[in-house]
Amino acid sequence: TVCSRLGIEVNDRLSSESKKRKFLVKSLAPEEAFPGFQDFDVQHYYLSSPSRKTQARIRRRGQNGNWTYTHTMRRQVQDSMVEIRMSISEKDFNILHEQKDSKRHPIYKKRRCFLWNNQYFHLDIYKEPSPERCKGLILLETYTALKGDDLPLPDFLEIEREVTGLTEYSMYNLSLKE
Repeated sequence: TVCSRLGIEVNDRLSSESKKRKFLVKSLAPEEAFPGFQDFDVQHYYLSSPSRKTQARIRRRGQNGNWTYTHTMRRQVQDSMVEIRMSISEKDFNILHEQKDSKRHPIYKKRRCFLWNNQYFHLDIYKEPSPERCKGLILLETYTALKGDDLPLPDFLEIEREVTGLTEYSMYNLSLKE
């Protein structure tokens, strides 16, 4: 609404119908194939939670030694997942880090953010150390109201298939220890 009133074009990323879509990528294209991009190091740690219906995690995202920290809570409410995300301090991150869930691996990835064809994408390249199921895993994500094949995907990436909604590709399930 704010963007609309200010006359700022946001395409469909901020549309109320916009949903996250996720795609499995076969292999990483060379850097020069990407339009202007930014790479970030991202670390996710799931936290112990008193309820099986609640997921809690902390994230550390950085570039060139500068980090931001986020605490995310996801809870099933009726038929939908409600997510609350808040920025936290490094001190709070370190305190919450002590509450890591021992049943889950930490997740390390390089996140490559780029704009292609007026659509914002991020590519998650899973890094070591990682659970066996994450080795070589590359996932492309975007938010859009476009459905099916209406969404043009970057032509320099070899997309294997769409994995939106498949629980085996949720980070929560990927982090689970055997």
